Amino acid sequence: MNGSADLSEFFRSWKYDSDNQVRIIKADDGRDVLQIRQPLGVEQYELDGRPDGLTPEGRSSYLEAFQERLERHIEENGSAAGFVISHEEFGLLQNEGLLNYYRYLVLFQIGDFERTARDTGHNLAVCELVDKYAESDEDKKDILQYRPYILRMHAISKAMVSLHRQLKSAARQILEAAIEEIQKMDPIDTPAFQFERLRSLNYLRSTLKQVLEQKVSPLDRLKRELEAALEEENYEQAADLRDRIRALKKEFEL
Repeated sequence: MNGSADLSEFFRSWKYDSDNQVRIIKADDGRDVLQIRQPLGVEQYELDGRPDGLTPEGRSSYLEAFQERLERHIEENGSAAGFVISHEEFGLLQNEGLLNYYRYLVLFQIGDFERTARDTGHNLAVCELVDKYAESDEDKKDILQYRPYILRMHAISKAMVSLHRQLKSAARQILEAAIEEIQKMDPIDTPAFQFERLRSLNYLRSTLKQVLEQKVSPLDRLKRELEAALEEENYEQAADLRDRIRALKKEFEL
């Protein structure tokens, strides 16, 4: 390794600011990467593929690798009978889902709803695979207890994408379908599941009500007001609108 490993100069060039801690930069090869400034360091995520940039078994994710294994098993045996995800394999999928979780929280906060929908969709697919094929019931419980939350984030992100495209009816259908799916979920005997199920239903119903009652989403309305305030150089109002936008995004994420 050439040069000093001391990062002090880098940290001085990008001081920690809780209101401005996320940025997308160009890496040396030209690809975009996501950086988050923390009080004592920096996290960097790939925007596409796995957040850590790894390609397990030559695939974009462990999920893809296990899905291909399942397809080969079915081709060779005529059915999925006998296909099992061991505890060790479950750990690989769970850790991958956790990396996606960290990334999609930031993506949601900065309004990248398409990538948030992608990452939450990945984690929902992990839930489905684990639900059907995990060897351990405890492994199933560990991840499926958070399925209501993942589905809520997925539905809200997809609804936001639809609203940005002026597809109010599509957004309504997405939210209604998510509410129905959560209501039909088989209960899991953990406090996390009960809490996330109730909270997710409440947030989805609240969002659905806002979609039905307003011509644009609350987030879009605030963003438009922010743009107007900046154009008018009304920086005090702009600061207030930024706080309201941040609070609204955080409300959905919690």
